[in-house]
Amino acid sequence: MNTTTRDFGTAKDGQDRAVVRITAPGRLHLGFLDLSGTLGRRFGSLGIALDRPSTVVRLRRAEKLTASGPDAGRAVAAVEKAAARFGLDKAVEVTVETALPPHSGLGSGTQLGLAVATGLCLVNGLDLSPREIGAALGRGARSAIGIGAFTEGGVILDGGKKRGSDAPPPILSRLPFPENWRILLVYDHAHQGLSGTEEVSAMEGLPPFADTLAGHMARLAVMVALPALAEADVDYFAAAVGEMQRLLGEHYAGAQGGRYTSSSVAEVMDWLETRGLRGLGQSSWGPTGFAIIGSPEEAEQVICEARARFGDRPALAFDCARGSNAGARIEWLACLEQC
Repeated sequence: MNTTTRDFGTAKDGQDRAVVRITAPGRLHLGFLDLSGTLGRRFGSLGIALDRPSTVVRLRRAEKLTASGPDAGRAVAAVEKAAARFGLDKAVEVTVETALPPHSGLGSGTQLGLAVATGLCLVNGLDLSPREIGAALGRGARSAIGIGAFTEGGVILDGGKKRGSDAPPPILSRLPFPENWRILLVYDHAHQGLSGTEEVSAMEGLPPFADTLAGHMARLAVMVALPALAEADVDYFAAAVGEMQRLLGEHYAGAQGGRYTSSSVAEVMDWLETRGLRGLGQSSWGPTGFAIIGSPEEAEQVICEARARFGDRPALAFDCARGSNAGARIEWLACLEQC
């Protein structure tokens, strides 16, 4: 995790008036490897941290707890939970400068919760790891991709949830996302993915996940996607991710109405496939779709064509992101700037 000064031993007045800003990256969740867990660990995830969009929050000491900006209610809940768990003073002013779109598949809840709780810990002189904070907030119940994105970014593989344990899954691998690759993001602002009790119910109602399918998913991740990433082979990496997404989309189809939550995103994905792109999919429960693209020039061409072709769909939006090979950025701001 990148930070500027973490000096909590200076004058108390300066500490009381310090303002901390935390920028947390969004992430793509590329899918679970084993939904059955017959070997003792369930889930197992592959994901990518994004350079944008991101969550940005500011915290400073105050007379009482207040929050403003998008998702302010969830920010207050994170402060209260962290304060109770760690015995911290919750009298802070939280400003959410930007927030990831909620329930879009980009990890909005985890990134906001980690950013706010980390800021609360820091202004109280407590320096904890994102894993400790995430566990206290109840994050990482199935996947550690969000915690890994917050910690160090990159492309992350976690080892799944051990049966009988409340700890977040261990992170097994972290590799950098190649600088020249790009990720086309496809948003549908008219839809939201499943969350909360609906998500839990959907997960419980999925059909059985065969051991043969889990084995194939693991081989695609460990024997194709990650080696291709290490060798910067975008064709093999995209092919592996696309195949994983196809298999998972078919498995989830009954719960989300098809391979994609949004029919508009599905139409864009079908069009991208006709153009020869292979690394296509939906992050988590969507509705955000994505495409792995091997160069900035190709990404620019694809996004221009997509905007022209689907310009009559006001709810659809397109963006071109990079992978983020750093975790959350922590900055201490001068009092004169923010106080």
